[in-house]
Amino acid sequence: MAGTSGGRPSIYPTLLYADAKAAIRQLTEAFGFTELSVFEGEDGAVLHAELVQGNGAVMVGSKGRGGVFDAAMKDAGTTGVYVVVDDVDAHHRRALDHGVEILMPPTDQDYGSRDYMARDLEGNVWSFGTYAPEIPG
Repeated sequence: MAGTSGGRPSIYPTLLYADAKAAIRQLTEAFGFTELSVFEGEDGAVLHAELVQGNGAVMVGSKGRGGVFDAAMKDAGTTGVYVVVDDVDAHHRRALDHGVEILMPPTDQDYGSRDYMARDLEGNVWSFGTYAPEIPG
């Protein structure tokens, strides 16, 4: 099965933004993602970007570019993504320092995780926490 070895995740949440450049800025500066690649069209729209966090990644693009995926996502609502981080409180402080809307402060959960929840510039909900279930190989 893909993603069980070799450093390549097998699942990539994919989000389209009206202002993908602003989203990439917020995700990297406030949430600590790293740009792996960003491909822009001649008009400057983000055709495809890959941002990494730990051993996971998300794909980001601009809304309104056309194509099957853009058409399928046209009336889609916001998305929720969970990202595992080592230090929830430090991550939360970084997000606060960048003016991110916090929906839930760092909270200890009954299932053993400590996490917080935030909303990005276009309404997507991002949860960051310590819960990282082991996936059997």
